[in-house]
Amino acid sequence: MGLLDRISDLCDCSRGDSKMLKKRKQLQSVEIKVKMDCEGCQRTVRKSVEGMKGVTQVEVEPKQNKVTVIGYVDPANVLTRVRHRTGKRADFWPYIPYDVVAHPYAPGTYDKKAPAGYVRDAAENPEASSLARASSTEVKYTTAFSDDNPNACVVM
Repeated sequence: MGLLDRISDLCDCSRGDSKMLKKRKQLQSVEIKVKMDCEGCQRTVRKSVEGMKGVTQVEVEPKQNKVTVIGYVDPANVLTRVRHRTGKRADFWPYIPYDVVAHPYAPGTYDKKAPAGYVRDAAENPEASSLARASSTEVKYTTAFSDDNPNACVVM
């Protein structure tokens, strides 16, 4: 919001008190993981969020159990709405594309349940995030004495 918007909001007398103005929401993409078994589940999940104020587009990907909601919405409100209306367990999408992570096989990052081409987001797990963001020199030194490395140095 720019300076001119703030000045126009303060000078606008038609709305009443300027303190009671609501914040404008930004266009967002909210990704949610919901287990969907059949077409009825897909329809229920889609209808639960289509009626929300500010939603412009809803995409359902049943093979990945993923729902993408695009619009001027609050992510927490979308998540609670899906949980309440469908009665299903829903969480924010915990995966990121494989290409984004520097070291996807860091402990806690690799997940067998992740869809093809995705790995678990290392930023959620603080223990794994430091190794996942390690530079190449740090990786060289940590793997030089690793038991997993067959060419590692051994001290007897």
